[in-house]
Parts: sequence; structure tokens; C-alpha cells
Amino acid sequence: MKQLSDLAQAQALALAIVDTLPEPFLVLDDELQLLAGSRCFYEVYGEDPASAHGRSMFELSGGQWDIPGLRQLLAAIVDDRTTIDSFEFERSFAKLGKRTLHLNALPIRDESGSGRMVLVAIKDITERRVAEQEKQQLLEHTEELLEQQKTLLREMRHRIANSLQIIASILLLKAGAVSSEETKNELRAAHQRVMSVAAVQSHLQASDGIEQIEMAPYLTKLSSGLASSMVDPRQHIDVAVSADPGVLPTSHAVSIGLIVTELIINAVKYAFPEVHSTARIRVTFEMAKSDWRLSVADNGTGRRQEMEPGASTGLGTALVAALAKPLKAQVSETSSSEGLVVAVTKATFESRLPRAA
Repeated sequence: MKQLSDLAQAQALALAIVDTLPEPFLVLDDELQLLAGSRCFYEVYGEDPASAHGRSMFELSGGQWDIPGLRQLLAAIVDDRTTIDSFEFERSFAKLGKRTLHLNALPIRDESGSGRMVLVAIKDITERRVAEQEKQQLLEHTEELLEQQKTLLREMRHRIANSLQIIASILLLKAGAVSSEETKNELRAAHQRVMSVAAVQSHLQASDGIEQIEMAPYLTKLSSGLASSMVDPRQHIDVAVSADPGVLPTSHAVSIGLIVTELIINAVKYAFPEVHSTARIRVTFEMAKSDWRLSVADNGTGRRQEMEPGASTGLGTALVAALAKPLKAQVSETSSSEGLVVAVTKATFESRLPRAA
């Protein structure tokens, strides 16, 4: 008799504890009838404790708990001593409306294995699911806007590229129409400056990038284009590029590309006044974190007297200085009988290569 008394006291204590829990909890017997519920359950789901006691769980809340899958799972707990972990379902309740719930359940037995009960914990996750849906919708909307932005950027780059090609073609046509050799050369140089910017646009379109550019392929493609269009077929000049792997912001890459364009144009125009069977121009670009060094070296005649400091500054030289300034880069020259080297250096970069052509 004492064992039965102790069991009854233990059950009474357990039921009293359940009653004080701040979340909806139920204690069911082995026939899934309500033995006790937490005060929170009765308040939230609008049940009267006295009339709910002893009724099947599936009769409560107007039958909203009567779900075939839930019936099977709870029956399995009684028979097989399994548990329910996060059974999710949606139901409409008179006081609450449509709610999304998580239900967990586990068996409770005494030491002998008799006195089978089922403890059921109910968690309302409606707000969490709504928040997740809103987040997903926002993410999908953001992805849609990003795709629209990419489409607009591609269209813009396409239009810019077309406009640059038109400008370049007009300059080339004008160069062919004028009789003055000096004017012809200046128009061709202007054509190459436009094509330098066009090369950036082409590179952006190919890499689908907008903020940064891989410098090695960009400078290689740019220099190759300049060599094929600027060098007279009668005067072969070998133009080669050596560049470290790395990226720079697009705005910096554009300026560096224009600098390379000017320096190659100057070398083609002035370094080889006579046919030179081994004429060469070397473009070198080195990087170390945010610092870099660009050099364009030729094995021509070096700086001629009319180009010495003190003479009027040519357009190309002025453009290089103007383009280097916003990059916070310094321009330096080394001229000798072996050729001319122009270096443009950002910050404290120290070259790993000799400065000879």
C-alpha cells in the first residue's frame, strides 16, 4: 500500500509541476486522455481545466489536435516507448486563428514500467515561420533586384563599348583623310587612347566584373592591341608584357591602361627613328598588396635632345603625369644609349627586377 501511496504522491507532484510551467504542456494517460495540463495551455487554447480533464486529447480545442499522423505517433509512444521530436503542423483555433505548432512528446513510467503516461510539450512557432517566409521573400526580391542591376550594367557596358568603337572609327577615318603626317599621327594616337578605354570595357564584359580587374590579362590584351595597330608593318617592334597576378579597382586599372597606352605610343613614335631589327618594348607590372610598379622600357635611342627636360613637354608625357597624380604614384625616367625606361610607382614599392630594357 505504501508503494501505491508513494506513486500517487509522485504523480500528484509531477502534475503540480506541470501546472506551473510557463509553456503549454499536457500529461496524458495510456489511452491519451488528459490527466493534467499547464495553466498556460488552458489559457492559450481556451480550455476549462475541469471539463477538459479525462477527455481525449483529440477532442480538445474543437478537435484541432485530431491529426492522423499525430494519433499514430502518440500511440507509438504508449506501445513502443518512442518519442516525438518536433512534429510540425498548422491548425486554426477559435481564439488564436491559424497557428504553426511544434509538438514534442515522451513517455513517463515508474520503475516497474507500469503507470504509463505521456508528457506533451507544445510550442507555437507561427511568428518564427512568418519571419522566415518574410526573410525568404526579401532574399528573393533582393536577388531579383541584383539580377536587374546586372542586366542594366551589362546593357550600359555594351552601349559604352559601341560608343567607343564609333568614336575610334571616326578618328581612324579622319586620320586617313588628312594630308598632314603630324595630324595623322595625332589622330591615330587619339584613336589608341579611345581603344585603351574600350579594352577595359571589353575586359569587364568578358569577366562580368565591375569593381576590380585582373591586371595581367588586361595589360597583355591592351599591349597586344596597341602593337598590332600602332606599329608600322615595315618596322617590326616586339611588344611583350610581364605582369604579376592580382587585381586593382577598375578606376585605377583604367588610368594605368591609359598610362601604358601613352608610353607605348611614345616609344613607337620616338624610340626607333630608323628600322631596328631587334626593336623591343617591355611592359612590366609588379604588385605587392596595395602597392605596385609599372615600367615601360624600350631598347631604342633613349631620350633625344629635343625631348630633354627644359624642352616643351609633349602631350603623352603630360598625360602620364596627370594620370599618375590621382593614383598617388611617382613617375621616373632612366635614359641611356641602351634605351629609355619610364617607371610609374605607387607608394613604397621596390622592384624585384633590374631597370634595364
